[in-house]
Amino acid sequence: QVQLVESGGGLVQAGGSLRLSCAASGFIFSTLDIGWYRQAPGKQRELVATISGGGNRNYADPVKGRFTISRDNAKNLVYLQMNSLKPEDTAVYYCNVYFRSRPYWGQGTQVTVSS
Repeated sequence: QVQLVESGGGLVQAGGSLRLSCAASGFIFSTLDIGWYRQAPGKQRELVATISGGGNRNYADPVKGRFTISRDNAKNLVYLQMNSLKPEDTAVYYCNVYFRSRPYWGQGTQVTVSS
């Protein structure tokens, strides 16, 4: 079955960097778009970035120029490099894939940015 496992979260000071990873299995990885989303306390889950199977990238405005999404199709991994982190980036970060018209989510990884 489809599985997504995020890792790499943690506590970092404002201005710092983190790299999140999402390990995927259960589908033909290279053919599907993968997304990173985040959910802060008391807020709705929001899109952060997406990457297509061919490597086309899209970013939400709040993270443009600071975050970079990438993928390694040979390893079934998607990364989110986060630089110049701000306290408002604090959230649980999830990776997501739509497979056979159904969304799948990982368990999430907590990112906390202190001021």
